[in-house]
Amino acid sequence: MIGGNDGAKDRRSGAGEQNPAVPSGEGESAAAGEVPPSQAEAGALAELRSENAALKDRLLRALAETENVRRRAERDLVDARQYAVTRFARDLLPVADNMERAMASAHAGAQRGENLVKALVEGVALTGKELQRVLERHGVRKLVPVGERFDPHFHEALFEVPDPAAPDGTVSQVVEPGYAIGTRPLRPAKVGIARGGPSARASPAASATEAQARPSSRDPESGTG
Repeated sequence: MIGGNDGAKDRRSGAGEQNPAVPSGEGESAAAGEVPPSQAEAGALAELRSENAALKDRLLRALAETENVRRRAERDLVDARQYAVTRFARDLLPVADNMERAMASAHAGAQRGENLVKALVEGVALTGKELQRVLERHGVRKLVPVGERFDPHFHEALFEVPDPAAPDGTVSQVVEPGYAIGTRPLRPAKVGIARGGPSARASPAASATEAQARPSSRDPESGTG
């Protein structure tokens, strides 16, 4: 009988170990607060899809705006190339009108027996003055650099001229005038360069200026030079 009681006790203790007691209410709260894994993943996936769609929309809008900017820039560039000279061309129209009037006047004078050459010379001279005024109005200046020191940026040397009276390396002749706009050459002046004369730095004008700027070499105490 003693052995039978011990076996019953062992069975009761084993049952207690296999089924531990759970505090009241603890299991219910855990079950109510947790979201099943499948629902959490679905929510995260939906959020990522929404963000992806928003980013894709922003990217497409940015690409469309970039394309619009590129097209506007190309159109502005074409307009600039085509119409940049509009103002200049408009100012040149009076020059063309003067040329036509000069030709018409010369033709009419020839029919009346007047001097054709004189009429042409006067008409061309007036047209040339008008053309120079238009160029100056647009910042274009004429280069006739006689007597100036040779500048390879604005002058093109065609030949050298032996001239002992002109400072060496200066422009002695202008074959074709040049033109510049601002500080940039439009066309260099075609010139002849003087050779054989005094150094350009020691030209008479420069020598006189240097002489005035230099103090006297006479010794004030000895009275000798």
